[in-house]
Amino acid sequence: MDEYDIIVVGGGSGSQVATAAAERGLEAAVIERGPLGGACITRGCIPSKALIHRADVLEEIRRAPEFGITAELEDVDYGEITSSIHDTVYEKAENQESSLEESESLTLYRGEGRFVDERTLEVDSNDRDADSVEIRGETVVLAVGGRPMVPPIDGLEDVDFLTSDDALFLDDQPDSLVIVGGGYIGAELGYFFGALGTEVTMIGRSETLVPREDDDVSEVVTDSLERYCDIYAGYEAESVEERHAGVGITAEPSDGDDSDVGGEAPIELEADALLLATGRRPNTDTLSLEATGVETDDSEYVVVDDRLETTCDDVWALGDIVGEQPFKHAADYETQIVTANVLDDAEREVDYGAMPHAIFTSPQVASVGRTEGELEEVGTEYESATVPFDAAPLGMILEADDGFVKVLARPDGEILGCHIVGPQASTLIQEVVVAMESGSGTVEDVTDPVHVHPALSEVVYAAFDELSSSEYSTAPDWSDVGR
Repeated sequence: MDEYDIIVVGGGSGSQVATAAAERGLEAAVIERGPLGGACITRGCIPSKALIHRADVLEEIRRAPEFGITAELEDVDYGEITSSIHDTVYEKAENQESSLEESESLTLYRGEGRFVDERTLEVDSNDRDADSVEIRGETVVLAVGGRPMVPPIDGLEDVDFLTSDDALFLDDQPDSLVIVGGGYIGAELGYFFGALGTEVTMIGRSETLVPREDDDVSEVVTDSLERYCDIYAGYEAESVEERHAGVGITAEPSDGDDSDVGGEAPIELEADALLLATGRRPNTDTLSLEATGVETDDSEYVVVDDRLETTCDDVWALGDIVGEQPFKHAADYETQIVTANVLDDAEREVDYGAMPHAIFTSPQVASVGRTEGELEEVGTEYESATVPFDAAPLGMILEADDGFVKVLARPDGEILGCHIVGPQASTLIQEVVVAMESGSGTVEDVTDPVHVHPALSEVVYAAFDELSSSEYSTAPDWSDVGR
């Protein structure tokens, strides 16, 4: 049996822990059955955002006449879009695999690993002709990620359906598509397919799409996606069946009665294809954790302490199987914490207070900190300010009519949250993150620095300036210009 100083189960963000260990001369191993780089590279963030970029380009062309530019959209080569993105992301995964294989003091096992005991793992090789092997580690890091959740819908076992893993690389664009799920994955894919011309219908259980966002954000996203999709918010898919033209879906009000939220009667839908975007579940069930002292919660996420150590000594966990923040950048942050604690005994603890996230719909969404609803639920005293994008000259020029920046802060100026809807929201949020993480975390950390004029960052400044205690405001009001 081969023995290692550290074994990482999962070839995504967690593999960086093994790489760091190998660079220090420790013997490290990585176990991964699929493409290297984790879901983000080949089944998530990168290919989905590449698709959405194509949708954004299409929307720019369609809007060109609004700006006095004559442009014609002749054709969309859907197969070329998906194949080129596929080749790009899988090339990146192959390069990452080569990098790991070339690393000294690091061994890559291509297969699925499961525990035999708290320190020993059996690896079933991807090569069917190869025998399984057992390896042992002084330290083990669990980073096996997650996979799409398949809900219990009657008849689902008898019909073909897509998940977010499948929908990214279709050879042919469906003429019509029903998406079950109103979270950020469903919203992004609904925008993509709708912008490319697919007839999209979305079914979401909550009253609005992306219900975990601030209420004002959810309302804008729901309204904006109605430009691309037919939306049935407050409904839940109950049954599906195969039909000659594709698949039939029956959905009922999600609250089970005739309230205004869901409507008065079930709905019957039909489409060429069905896409399930109902969330993700952790891959903990692949690890045989019953052979260890590693505990999981009721949702099968691994239980960890503030240092990301599990209930088993020197077994650590990060990423989607922890379930705290299901984002690639969160997994990278957790990787830094685990690396410091495992290699340097740093006793670092995670702090998600300034963990941002974004949704790449049109318009974009970006958020950090608490929502207004969360603050009201726990009785936190706060002040808020919301300004439209045309509070900044460039926002007015871009005609970002449905965009806004919303700031939530304590009366003493401590930033509690910020929510941005509009062009480049995923970039604009970063100065707020830096203020919350690196500065004193107050409104003045955003308003004191000089902002470029004219740039979209001025709309962030304008929102924070509304709550600033400074008597020397320099934020002009552009909202009525040209009206």
